[in-house]
Amino acid sequence: MNTAPFKKQLEERKAEILEHQPSHEEFETTELSNYDNHPADNATDLTDQHTQLALDRHEEEELEAIDEALEAIKEGTYGTCNVCGEKIPNERLEIVPTALTCVEHANETSGTDASTEDRRPIEEKILDAATEREDMDNSFEDVENFGSSDTPSDK
Repeated sequence: MNTAPFKKQLEERKAEILEHQPSHEEFETTELSNYDNHPADNATDLTDQHTQLALDRHEEEELEAIDEALEAIKEGTYGTCNVCGEKIPNERLEIVPTALTCVEHANETSGTDASTEDRRPIEEKILDAATEREDMDNSFEDVENFGSSDTPSDK
């Protein structure tokens, strides 16, 4: 397999990403003070910050994938699925040059079967743990006994 065109494409994309990275320095706000701002102005600034963070994160992940693909080219394993060892079709590599797996194994990571549970947010484990405790069965009643906004006529 001739990996030269893929290597060139990967290196060009890496250079393009690295060229844009230094321009994202500090988040700029449109106001000097948040005290008298309309909430929509603050929301706009926050949305802009989150968008920029998401784009930066995407570029970092893309750089990692490019580096992994370039390493595979260096090792001579580029074009071979990391999971099953079958040849990755050139059509797939032309569209996704960072692909290290065939289409059938695209959602799997380096030979390990990533179950749905492994892909869930970590917060869910903490939240589920809190609701599975035996002493949590009567939590509403406990809170209500401590105090509520009900008046005596509501009871």
